[in-house]
Amino acid sequence: MDSLKFDPSRDRLWFVGDLVNRGPDSLACLRFVKSLGDSAVTVIGNHDFHLLCVGEGIEKRRKRDTIDAVLEAPDRAELLEWLRHRPLMHVEGGFALVHAGLLPQWSVPRARALAAEVESRLRAPDYRALLEKMYGDDPDRWDDGLAGVERLRVIVNAMTRLRLCAPDGAMALEFKGEPGDADEGLTPWFDMPGRLSADHTVIFGHWSALGLTTRPNLLGLDSGCVWGRKLSAVSLGDRKILQVPCPQSQGRED
Repeated sequence: MDSLKFDPSRDRLWFVGDLVNRGPDSLACLRFVKSLGDSAVTVIGNHDFHLLCVGEGIEKRRKRDTIDAVLEAPDRAELLEWLRHRPLMHVEGGFALVHAGLLPQWSVPRARALAAEVESRLRAPDYRALLEKMYGDDPDRWDDGLAGVERLRVIVNAMTRLRLCAPDGAMALEFKGEPGDADEGLTPWFDMPGRLSADHTVIFGHWSALGLTTRPNLLGLDSGCVWGRKLSAVSLGDRKILQVPCPQSQGRED
């Protein structure tokens, strides 16, 4: 934070999600970002969803999780409640912030409306019903006729897990490597022909093997800090990049 010269009275920080399980002190990270109040915007990532599900007893803790301290903290309930109320996607000033990606047939306004469908369920009193049925890779593609939990699952999977798409728009959710290692025919979501979100600058993380990626309408910020590489930030005003080295973490890979 010292490297950024961050002033909460003047600046705002945008986080691409996965506040937990990507470093050694998930509890301190959650508490810090929460403490920033309106000076921070963060979207929900797949590891954040994992924490919520473990907290509800829906999912089991995994070997390389770094969330035990969160689950045992005296302010656990407050932290999980705060995390559950984070947006799935944030749109402002020509920028669209999402943890993983957007399906090519979604414009940014359409994607934001779809994110709101998930957010309303996640913030409702019966939110646990969504978490219980959220996991799974099917359906693997978008269809406007989808309804119920299948509709919400596709939205969540795209925005928190997406890396590659097949030519027919199906999500290749199991792939975690570098783009050049993908099976022939699979394309990074942001390179899909006719992508309707290309009129905004989409800011995302999630894909650590991709590395820092900067284009006029794309900012991929996961530069492999969890693997001992670097933690990256970009000033949205002038596109200045700031990176700091990271020690390798025991956080989970996916």
